[in-house]
Amino acid sequence: MALNAYGLTDVGRKRKHNEDAYLLDAERGLFVVADGMGGHAAGEVASRLTVESIQEFIAGTEDDHDNTWPFGYNNRYSVDGNRLSTAVERANEKVMRAVVNRPELKGMGTTVVAALFDEKRATLVHVGDSRAYLLRETELRRLTDDHSWVQEQVNAGILSEDEARSHPLKNVVTRALGGGAHVAVDLIEIPVGGGDRFLLCSDGLTGMVSDEEITNALASSRSLEEIVHGLIDLANDRGGVDNITAIVVEVKSGSAVEALNRSADISREKTTVSLRTATVSDDDITPREGVEIPVTEKPAGEASPTAPEAPPEAPAAAPPEAEAPPEAAPEAPPVAPSEAPGTSEAPEPKG
Repeated sequence: MALNAYGLTDVGRKRKHNEDAYLLDAERGLFVVADGMGGHAAGEVASRLTVESIQEFIAGTEDDHDNTWPFGYNNRYSVDGNRLSTAVERANEKVMRAVVNRPELKGMGTTVVAALFDEKRATLVHVGDSRAYLLRETELRRLTDDHSWVQEQVNAGILSEDEARSHPLKNVVTRALGGGAHVAVDLIEIPVGGGDRFLLCSDGLTGMVSDEEITNALASSRSLEEIVHGLIDLANDRGGVDNITAIVVEVKSGSAVEALNRSADISREKTTVSLRTATVSDDDITPREGVEIPVTEKPAGEASPTAPEAPPEAPAAAPPEAEAPPEAAPEAPPVAPSEAPGTSEAPEPKG
């Protein structure tokens, strides 16, 4: 499949350091955004480890699908669905292992959203509140549901989308890499067509820019570079209270695809999946729900005196063994670097 892509990360207007990381690997059709948390010295490590680990696993399994499934293989999903979900689980292990080996990193974590394209479809996974969108013709579809406290309130009908955007607890995430020995990964596989545009982004963008503005940007005739710069500039013009990362991927017109008869299917294809299992039974492994992770609050401004209390923390699962399995992977394009680590010992408040 022929793809065009452009990505950029920006520190924003309020932060001193950038804890986001991203990857553009157009050759493999792999694109990743990770939003670190836990203070700059830790958040930057978590996001970078995640992006590098996902890239390494996808590169290493490109031509070898038989001997690289540490969490089992699920026949409900494509090879790419298994590869990408497993890559995120392995990235979670690496983040947890880093905390074991470096106690000063305790409390670090990261969100992640990733997309892997083949000749007919896009496979997307996410954990946390980094998002993926699809613009097809003139209609914008949000492909991910935030793993956050406010999203749970929206889903329950307690808060509206507008109320959630300005809620003092909008930065409380309920799932993240680094929150426990196991992480549940949301997965969606959708057919794609020429002209489709995908946006992967951190909440530094979506917290400042509305879905309507995202639609207008993606539907414009500007270049992908101009679109990404325009979205980031808009977020900064609104205050730039967080690091901002955005990747836009365009499927070139004329790509061989299935019939574009898919608008009603996307929500039904979204699934929470875990490939971790103790045994392999017959020809399928049924996904199991992951253990609860502690609710993690990303750095935020001071809450309103009348704001409700954050949800109670759940006990964290035990970290994995420190010894990592040997890995080998072919060389891959470099990960787009975050800014150099700082020295802050605690999460910086949002302005």
